[in-house]
Amino acid sequence: MKASGTSADHGERTTLLCVPFAGAGASFFHPWQALSAGRWRVVAFELPGRERRMLETPYLNVVEAAKNEVDGIAATLGEGARVVLFGHSLGAVLAYELAHLLSARDVHVERLVVSGSPGPWTQRERRATGLPDEEFLARVEEFAGFRHEALDHPEMRELIVPVLRADCEMHENYVPSTDEPVSVPICSIRGSYDGLVSAEQGQEWRRATTGAFSYAECPGDHMYLVDRAREVLDVIEAESARDR
Repeated sequence: MKASGTSADHGERTTLLCVPFAGAGASFFHPWQALSAGRWRVVAFELPGRERRMLETPYLNVVEAAKNEVDGIAATLGEGARVVLFGHSLGAVLAYELAHLLSARDVHVERLVVSGSPGPWTQRERRATGLPDEEFLARVEEFAGFRHEALDHPEMRELIVPVLRADCEMHENYVPSTDEPVSVPICSIRGSYDGLVSAEQGQEWRRATTGAFSYAECPGDHMYLVDRAREVLDVIEAESARDR
């Protein structure tokens, strides 16, 4: 596992481990360290096929990705680490799988924060997997609510599309590794006018934990967190305050 984040205060602060959405790299979360104002040590998980792991083959299966990467993640976090897991969309179900695995590796997961995702047992009704390139990109743009400008550059597009395809395939074909819920509290966050994930679907995560459950909305669509990172961090802080 490759991750980026500050290594200071390893044992003093809870780590906020951020798991990226489809097509995103660890750099998306780099500004979160400053925005967190010292509340957490922010570590961003880097999936193969992007940024520092660009030459590695992307995963096509969420469960496989979690199982293959969890030991490296645990080593990066450090023995006895306290962790809040955050994942958006694809990152939400990957974070859910990691939550199952990390507790067996002396990592204390304090909370799982899932964003822009229906419960783990609900598959997407509208799919992008298998579509020709133009239709595929149009569907991804529809899901995201915007088109990344890099897709208009042929060289960048050639690098990005295979990763997007792999991410969409593993997200749309995701089946949880177990029907057992996690024991850690779950907070589900959704953009208030997300056309891809309904409020009811966002609250399906209640069945995924035997611990406490909470639900919150931030202004915006499916990709609300692009402009609302500070609000997301405030929600996580408010949830964490309940445990003190």
